[in-house]
Amino acid sequence: MKKVVVLGSTGSIGESTLRVAEALPSRLQIVGLAAHRSHKRVLQQARQFHVSHVAVADPAMARLCAADAPSNIHLHKGARGIDEMAALEEADIVLCALVGMAGLKPVMAALGKGKDVALATKEVLVAAGAMVTEAAARHGGRILPVDSEHSAVFQCIDGKPRQEIKRILLTASGGPFALKPDIDFEKVTVSEALRHPRWNMGKKVTVDSATLMNKGLEIMEAHWLFGVPVEKIDVVVHPESIVHSMVEFVDGSVLAQLSLPDMRFAIQYALTYPERVDGHLPALDLAKAGPLHFKEPDEKRFPCLRLAREAARTGGTMPAALNAANEIAVQKFLDGKITFSGIGRLVESVTAQHKVKAKPDLNDIVEADAWARKTAEA
Repeated sequence: MKKVVVLGSTGSIGESTLRVAEALPSRLQIVGLAAHRSHKRVLQQARQFHVSHVAVADPAMARLCAADAPSNIHLHKGARGIDEMAALEEADIVLCALVGMAGLKPVMAALGKGKDVALATKEVLVAAGAMVTEAAARHGGRILPVDSEHSAVFQCIDGKPRQEIKRILLTASGGPFALKPDIDFEKVTVSEALRHPRWNMGKKVTVDSATLMNKGLEIMEAHWLFGVPVEKIDVVVHPESIVHSMVEFVDGSVLAQLSLPDMRFAIQYALTYPERVDGHLPALDLAKAGPLHFKEPDEKRFPCLRLAREAARTGGTMPAALNAANEIAVQKFLDGKITFSGIGRLVESVTAQHKVKAKPDLNDIVEADAWARKTAEA
């Protein structure tokens, strides 16, 4: 029985995680839940799974949660409360599905206690990959990928020596626009950008999928997860989202991981690793799936992918600055303040102004993040 803490339990990944736990009651026990603002939903989850530790990050929502919480629930409040939840003594594994940089300090807290981390928050490795992977190595915890693409790569590599890997091929659904070459990105509406053809995700991740920024961030994440140079990580558009990623080896063989587009596959594998168990997930019928298509992404139409590659090559604090600028740009688009194509322009403007610190510590990462947010807002 693995005891699990879920950070970001009220988001789409968090809800899917609880569905996985519900299907595997003899293997997974939820012992802690954390949310940013959704205090009513996290209390519902706590009652359903008999959880006694709950954290709410937003101070005002935490006060409301305290008023509603039954006496048997220990409430952890604010950002410190999220860190406390990540380091919860009885937990074996912490699944982090917090949005953006909010996941960095909790992940470091969990790894500092030697816990395994099932990581869905790609920004943690994007901004601070060297520190996070070093903390895992020093304290004996493992970072297990929850992104479907990185879970696929993890399964394909399966302990094989890194010198045998020729390249990693991350697949991209392409979002709603990759297969529509005539669309005018200056006129794209928020509802159009959020109309993902395959996946049900939060707004920020869905927009990142539409700009292909998510693939750029995933290149950086794969670099830190698997120790493969950025130059050996490519992206291929695969609209059916059946092949979740591939690994090409030096002998010319390519291994791929396939399943229906459902995040529960990657979540379950991370939580039950190294075992494979029957979680009653839907089976893939290739005969019914139909043809599978692959094409190279057009980086001229999707400049965010190019900007992320450049940030990855630059290193230091640049990935943190790019990630922060993108978070602000996406929110501005969602708020109707900039156009869809303005996301890439704003990110490029901010990163062009950033003074890179080559070997940053945690404070440098936090400062770069704050600077980029302030600059993007201005």
